[in-house]
Amino acid sequence: MATQVVMPKLSPTMEEGQLSRWLKKEGDKVSMGEPLAEIDTDKATMEMQSLANGVLLKILVNEGDSAPLGDPIAIVGAEGEDISELLGAKKSAKEEAPAAKPKTEEAEEKEPEPKKAEATSKPSGPPKEEEPKPVTTPSRDDGRQLISPIAARMAAEAGINLKSLQGSGPGGRIVKRDVEEAVSGKVERIPTAPRLRAVPARPLEKGEVYPPSAYRDEPASEMRRTIAKRLVTSLGPVPHFFLTTEIDMERAADLRGAINELYPDAKISINDVIIKVAAAALIQHPQVNASFQDKNIRYYEHADIGVAVATENGLITPVVRSADLKSMPEIGAEVRELAERARARKLKPEEYMGATFSISNLGMFGIDEFTAVINPPEGAILAIGSAAPKPVVHDGQIVIRQTMRVTMSCDHRVVDGAIGAKFLQTFKQIMENPLYLFLSQ
Repeated sequence: MATQVVMPKLSPTMEEGQLSRWLKKEGDKVSMGEPLAEIDTDKATMEMQSLANGVLLKILVNEGDSAPLGDPIAIVGAEGEDISELLGAKKSAKEEAPAAKPKTEEAEEKEPEPKKAEATSKPSGPPKEEEPKPVTTPSRDDGRQLISPIAARMAAEAGINLKSLQGSGPGGRIVKRDVEEAVSGKVERIPTAPRLRAVPARPLEKGEVYPPSAYRDEPASEMRRTIAKRLVTSLGPVPHFFLTTEIDMERAADLRGAINELYPDAKISINDVIIKVAAAALIQHPQVNASFQDKNIRYYEHADIGVAVATENGLITPVVRSADLKSMPEIGAEVRELAERARARKLKPEEYMGATFSISNLGMFGIDEFTAVINPPEGAILAIGSAAPKPVVHDGQIVIRQTMRVTMSCDHRVVDGAIGAKFLQTFKQIMENPLYLFLSQ
């Protein structure tokens, strides 16, 4: 008997999924437990497995399109089985309740979106020739390219010429893996300078003004929409306050250099040192290693530290579990591995959820100081600026020292001003004298 395949819940915070790639095509045999498709959730790209044996009779959601949880996305049944009743039921449900499960992303083929993807590498302006009418079938023979939204966004950010790609998706559609291969250097890149501003075709006459800027709309990724929702539930309801201090980084830099000299494969970064020191300070100040739980305040025994990682779709915070029990080489290796899989959207939910404290470091971008938004239900987050040489008073003399400014955002429901200040005091003391780490073990 034919059954509907519905959009599954692949992460705890997922509300809808985007079909990244079908691993089977219509007419293919499928077995229970066999990967059927790749789904882009709010945090990662995950495989969806078939829950039945049979044949993939009908694909209801195309690659690049989104569907809410529980919506039918395909039909599996016996070869040649009549599925008109299931198709009719799906259509009737949409007609009767058109607003019950609104889509947040329109199907790419409903409008000539592929042309918009090409526009990312060209100045906006009047078309040189008449656009052909869009079609809605998976394949085209009019010379236009089919491009998934994710592939279009990746290509635009990497400066990849979409015309130089050969799509490997259905009907020659350019999908994410095609752009990933292009990024590795196999195809030409487009100069990015022309994208900065459209140049007028002629000088402006006296009294003329520039017209409103041309623009393009791209569907927001599942991750970006989730980030937007979480920020709204953080900065508004959570009462933030901020504490800033400046830290002498000379001894921390010396420690990092000494460890890397003794253990060249460790490749310790300053951020690894910061994670270890923050974990040690959290154990000394358990009131900061806590979260507000409506009627309770939850105190954690170990420091599970979320480390903010920038990806193509937004920010994600892989978690270093029990960082207080791990050495700096262990932390460094784990952070590198987690960050690599985060950018590849291969993290499991348990690897990016449940941190007790977070660290966001923008120092590598030359940012001196900033404030970060707390990631609920955590009680605090530490914002790390760049370490740079600066004239300071040291031992009664003005000398040049490496200094770094850090700002802690605190949830005032959990962390009072004095508690936050004592935590930062301990963090600063250990960073400026990292031997404390070894004396306390």
